[in-house]
Amino acid sequence: MASTLEKFIHSLDLRALPRVLQIQSGIYGQGSVYETFGNECSLSTEEVIKVIGFKINKLIASICENNEVSQFSAKVELPLNFPGLYKVVADKTPYVSIEEIATKVSIGPTRFGHPRFYSAEDIKLANFTIKHDEQITFTSVEEVHGTMAVNCVVVRNNRPHSFTLPLSQEGEFYECEDDQIYTLKEIAEWKIPKCRNRIVKLSNSLHMRGSSSPLPENFDGCLILMPVYEVQAVMKFRKDIVHILSDLDVEVKDVTDCYDISSFLQPFSLEDIFERTSKEFPMVVEIMEGPSGSQKPYNLLSTGKEIVIYKKYQAARVLASEMRSDSCKRRYLIPMNYKGKFKRRPREFPTAYDLEIARSEKEHLHVVATKAFTSPHKELFSVSVGDQFLVQQRQTSEVLYEGRKKLVDVLACEQILSDSYKKVLLPMYMEGGFVEVIHDKKQYHLSEICKEFHLPFNVKVSVRDLSIEKDVLAAAPGLQFEEEITDSYLLISSASSPVESWEIPVYRLNMLVHLLNKDVQTVEPPATRTTVEEVSEEEYYMLRRYENLTLHPPPRPPKKPTAPPPTFAVPKEGVSDVLHAPKNFYIDTTKKLFLDQAADVLELQVSCQNDLVHREINDMTEKATLVETTATEGLARNYEAEEKEEEEHDYTYIDENIIENIRKVFHDTSIRNEYTLSKGRR
Repeated sequence: MASTLEKFIHSLDLRALPRVLQIQSGIYGQGSVYETFGNECSLSTEEVIKVIGFKINKLIASICENNEVSQFSAKVELPLNFPGLYKVVADKTPYVSIEEIATKVSIGPTRFGHPRFYSAEDIKLANFTIKHDEQITFTSVEEVHGTMAVNCVVVRNNRPHSFTLPLSQEGEFYECEDDQIYTLKEIAEWKIPKCRNRIVKLSNSLHMRGSSSPLPENFDGCLILMPVYEVQAVMKFRKDIVHILSDLDVEVKDVTDCYDISSFLQPFSLEDIFERTSKEFPMVVEIMEGPSGSQKPYNLLSTGKEIVIYKKYQAARVLASEMRSDSCKRRYLIPMNYKGKFKRRPREFPTAYDLEIARSEKEHLHVVATKAFTSPHKELFSVSVGDQFLVQQRQTSEVLYEGRKKLVDVLACEQILSDSYKKVLLPMYMEGGFVEVIHDKKQYHLSEICKEFHLPFNVKVSVRDLSIEKDVLAAAPGLQFEEEITDSYLLISSASSPVESWEIPVYRLNMLVHLLNKDVQTVEPPATRTTVEEVSEEEYYMLRRYENLTLHPPPRPPKKPTAPPPTFAVPKEGVSDVLHAPKNFYIDTTKKLFLDQAADVLELQVSCQNDLVHREINDMTEKATLVETTATEGLARNYEAEEKEEEEHDYTYIDENIIENIRKVFHDTSIRNEYTLSKGRR
C-alpha cells in the first residue's frame, strides 16, 4: 500500500532498516541539490531506493496552550542548534504495551536513552512485584531465551533491582516526569517518540535570541515540536549517499520483501566498522561520504577515495585548552605519542580545597596568596595578600563555633616568613586566591606529566614536535591539561600510496564507506603520524557536561545563627581533577550560536564566586580589592616578561622579589586603612 514518505518514516522502526522503497508518485524540483542544502529534490516515478537511515533534520514548533496548539500560533521552523535549554513535558497519553514503548521510544546505551515509565497497575513477576506508580527505567532491548524483551531497573531503598519485561507485556504505561534539561538537538535525537509530537518548556534562555528569532520576544512558555526527518538512502546506480527530507511530496511503497537488497551497495559507518571482529582487519574500503577538512588525514577521506583500515583499538588522549583571557580558546586532544616537550606554568587555585587536590607527594606545593581572607575562627589562619605557603596535608581541627567545639576540615600549611616557617591551618572552605610558585625548570614529555602530576596542569610547549608539519600547540600562549580520556580509533592509510598511517576517531567523524573485495598489499601498517585533534567548543562543552561531580568542598558555617550558610560548588579549576570523560560519545558539530550559552551553563554549574571577607567600611573594601587586582596583574606581567626571555632556554617561574613588593603595597594600604578607620571613629 502506498503512503506519503512522511507517514512511512514516522511509522518506521530503525531496527527494521534497511528498507527498499519504490517511488509511486514522483516529483521534479527545479533547484539543484546544492540549492536545497544537499537534499534531493527530484525523484522519478518507479525509481527504487534503499533507505539506510534517517534522523531529525529540523523541528516545526508551535506555541502550546493547555497541551494544545494555540489558535493564534504560527508554525515556525527551528534548527537543531537553536539555543536554549528545555524541559520535556511528560506525555499524558498512555502506551498500551512494552512493544509500543520499544518501537516508538529511543532506548540506547547513554543516559539519554534510558526513559522512565510507570504502570497504572501492579505487574507481578517471578521474583517480585512492580508496584503501580513505581518508576521503571528502560535500559536496553535484547533477545532473552528466544523472546525479545526490555532490560529494566527499579530503585528501592537506594538499591537498583534489574529485571526484564517481554515486549508482549500489556497494560497502561505512562511517561514519568523528567527533571533534566536538554538542548533541542538532544531532544530531537532521544526524546521525540515516533508518531507522537513532543511538548517542551523553555527552561533557560541565556544568550538565546536576537532580533531575528522566530519565537516571540521574552517567550518562556511551552512549544509543541513536530520533527522533519532527513532520510539517508542509496540509489541503484550511484556510489554516494543521497539525502531526502521526509516532507518531500512523494508517495512510496515498501518493496523490501520482493527485491534483491544485495544489488545495492552496503554502506557502513565508522561505528559499524569498529564493531567488526579483529580478525576481519585489515580491509580496503571506498568512501561514500567523507568529512570536510583540507588538512591530513581528512584530505585522504574525500568521497570516492580508497583507504586501508588496518586495525581498531582504544587509545589515550589528553584534553587540553589554551590559556587565554578572551573567549577564543581552542581545545585539543593530544595523543600520548606527541614528541614535543613542555615546561610548567604556574597554576591558579581559587580555594584551599583546590590546593588539597593539587598537592603531591613528590614535591611541596608552593603558593602565594593573591586575595585576602579573614577567618571567622581564631584557631584558623587569616590570609593576607602576598603570604607564601608550603601546602602540607588535609586534617581536622577543633574550632569554637557558637559557644561549642566543633571539628572542621582544614589544610595544614607552613607559612614562609623571612627567616623561618610557621605552621598554620587554613579552612577547607576558604575561598581566596593562590598562584603557584614554580621552582622546577625541567622539560617534560606528555607521558611524564600524566604519570607524575595531578591534572589539571598548566604548561607551555618548549620544544615543538618536529614530526608534525604544523604544530598548533607550539603557537599557544599556554595550555591547561584538563584530563586524560580513552577513546576509540581506527588506523588507516591511503590504498594507493600507503607510506604513512593515521589514527581517525570513530565517534567524532561522520563517514560512510563500503567494503571492497581487494587484498591488502601490506598487512603491517606504515609508520603512524602524530595527529593533534582540535575539538570544537560544542564538543568540548558537551564532553564536560556528561562528567560527574564526585567531590565537593565542605560548606562554610554561618557567621551568625540567623544568617543562612552560603553554598559552594567545586571551582572550575579543580573540577577536571575529579571528572571522568565519557567513552565513545558521538557528537555532531553545529553552529556557534549554542556555544556561548553552553559555556555559561557550565560556568553556573561549576563555579560560585562569594566574597568571604567581611568589611565594615566600603572604602576599605575597594582599596583591598585594588591591592588584590594589582597583585594578580603584577604576577601576570611578570610571567609575560619572562616568557619573552626564556624562549630558548629557561622556563616560567615567579620572581620571588615581586612577592615582597606585593606584601609591601598591601601593608602600606592596610596602615592607611587603619588610620582612616580610627580617624572616622573619633
